[in-house]
Amino acid sequence: MNRWGDLSQETADHLNAGSVLDHAEMAVVVTDRFSNLLYWNPFAEKLFGRKSPSRDTPVLSLGILEKDHPLAIDLAKHVLKGGVWEGTFDVRRGDGTILYVRAQAVPLRHASGSVTGIVIMAREALRSNEREKDRFGLLERIGERLAGSLYVEETLKRVAEMLVPQFADHCFIELMEGDRLVRRVSQHVQGWTPPSGTWKPVGAEIRYPTGHYADTALRRQETILVESFASSGGFPAPSEGSARLCGEIGMTSAIVAPLLVRGETLGLMYLGLSNLTDRRSPHYDAFDRDFVGAIATRVALAIDNALLFEEERHTAESFQKYLLPRALPQLDGLEIAVRYYPAAPLASHGQGIQTQVGGDWYDVIPLSAGRVGIVIGDVEGRGAKAAAIMGQLRAALRAFAQDDKSPADILARLDEWTRIIATPEHDDNGAEVSIPPIVTCQYLVYDAWSRQLSFANAGHAPPLLLVDGQCLELDIEEVGQPLGVRAKGLHADLVYKEETRTLPPGAALLLYTDGLVDRRPGRDGQMASEEETLGVLCEKLAKMSGAEVERIADAATVAVPGEIDDDMAILVLRSSDVDLDVEERTFPAQPIMVGEARRMASEAFSSWNVPEERAELACLLVSEVVTNVVLHAATASIPRRELVVEGPPLPFEESWDMPGFEDEVVGDKEFTLRLRRGEESVWVEVFDQDLRLPRIRSAGENDEGGRGLYLVDQLARRWGSRPTREGKAVWFEIPTRGR
Repeated sequence: MNRWGDLSQETADHLNAGSVLDHAEMAVVVTDRFSNLLYWNPFAEKLFGRKSPSRDTPVLSLGILEKDHPLAIDLAKHVLKGGVWEGTFDVRRGDGTILYVRAQAVPLRHASGSVTGIVIMAREALRSNEREKDRFGLLERIGERLAGSLYVEETLKRVAEMLVPQFADHCFIELMEGDRLVRRVSQHVQGWTPPSGTWKPVGAEIRYPTGHYADTALRRQETILVESFASSGGFPAPSEGSARLCGEIGMTSAIVAPLLVRGETLGLMYLGLSNLTDRRSPHYDAFDRDFVGAIATRVALAIDNALLFEEERHTAESFQKYLLPRALPQLDGLEIAVRYYPAAPLASHGQGIQTQVGGDWYDVIPLSAGRVGIVIGDVEGRGAKAAAIMGQLRAALRAFAQDDKSPADILARLDEWTRIIATPEHDDNGAEVSIPPIVTCQYLVYDAWSRQLSFANAGHAPPLLLVDGQCLELDIEEVGQPLGVRAKGLHADLVYKEETRTLPPGAALLLYTDGLVDRRPGRDGQMASEEETLGVLCEKLAKMSGAEVERIADAATVAVPGEIDDDMAILVLRSSDVDLDVEERTFPAQPIMVGEARRMASEAFSSWNVPEERAELACLLVSEVVTNVVLHAATASIPRRELVVEGPPLPFEESWDMPGFEDEVVGDKEFTLRLRRGEESVWVEVFDQDLRLPRIRSAGENDEGGRGLYLVDQLARRWGSRPTREGKAVWFEIPTRGR
């Protein structure tokens, strides 16, 4: 008879390492020195949810999440030096679920004592007799995952992934919206969803009846444990369908934890176990309740941070939205698409949400006679200060643009304004110094009828010209200094130069800020140069040079790899591929030519099918403007004289539309009448060599003149005047559809 403890021969034959490990309720994985798999036992297949891999497969292929790869590498280095390692990994199983796995790694030694590999013993965290040991490590991992989430939906998704199926079969998260409790998460074990008409879906309002354990948790603001539904005596159900489903799936246990932060209840987190899974213990206990309470505290903080982030982001985006144009005007002969993207928040850099707001801007400004001003600009830096400066500059530029000066003149005035709005600071001696913001800007004026593009540049990146399958930078000869950095004593007129190009029919122009090409490095950590990124951008845009402007804008947004590091503005415009209707003729500045000009306008409007009522109105105003030009024509060779009237002398602009100037009409003086047709309006321009800009006067009862511009102002949709190189132009707009 064998003594106690002696093994029978049959038992001894089966007592070997392989058979013992086959029965172990713990995953055992053996790798060589290069972390290639040599062995794993059957429980490892169950734990990792994957079939037995072949030998020499990398251990990282077991499903360890990419963010934990550096941790696994450190493990290998430490153990191969003879040490012992213990910690927690996030593992994505073969079915897509995520588990927290507690692992211990020890060296695999040869008989000689040298380390030849690694032995890893792993188990599901919190599902063993060492739950207390696992608790702090797992809470730390959960905190790390939640800390990286800045959006509410992303945060809730991460919570559900952490808890199902590792800790629960069912997870509901409901948040307060005013005085309503709304379900935001409904997560269940893989492959199962609640039938319609049973548990409420995401987005539904949840009302737990009085006496329900969830209602108790909400009222008492404490974590409630239902250890066993079979012995609890029953709870009132939210609905008959809910109660029926709980019986069908065999709900066994539940924990409900309120989400509390700063004394406020954000909502509830509900975890439940059922017979849908085969667990060692289908019931929660007091340890689980305390642990879920600790998790709920971290979840509540993460949700609160996410809610605050989204509220501040909404504020920032609204701030930016109302600083930029809310809608683009409808323009003749021009298609326009715009995009604006705020930079991703630099929370890791400690700069907070305000970094989403920036100083990039664009604008489209209707000018005289169908012309359009186009702006792209970038204030250095980011945050509320950069956005505020941008708003001031945009408003100032729109005001300056109404003067219809040249782009160079506009930038010169904007440069002066940049210095005016500079915030005074104090130097080391306490003296006030003004440091203007640094701003790059490009202002363009486009005439769709002549296809002429005039522009001036203040240190901004040249636009990209897309035509005939090519993408090239627009040739700019004079790139001035950014606004705010001009040297003292150097007049702005010497810095900003106007240039003119003619856009080919159907050509597209892409204006952008540097956020388009300055990206954060990709996963490989490589930072591409500006030339390389610009080359990538041009290569992709060239393939779609003939596409719609909206598609070009979308393609440009994603053309450069990497995450947006700065806010980004994009403006794409395309010239019409057909010529717009225009009539132009030059007349001698003689009274008899007023009728000829009216006849020319009438014939043009008739050929353009302008409604008769609108055509007659336009012809009437043509007569008024041309008459004034003829009456007040003057040559540079004849000195101007003041009008002699009773009382103090009138300045020259007061003499507009005054009778008595017939004697000054000179035979060799000319004026030009230009007529343009748009989709919904016609424009009339009258050019002459007189430098005096007109203004409306108040005519007396007995005055024979002084009412011409008053009629134009009352009957035209818009009117104005602008200086030209030879003199001035007076223009007005008459709508052909509606008023």
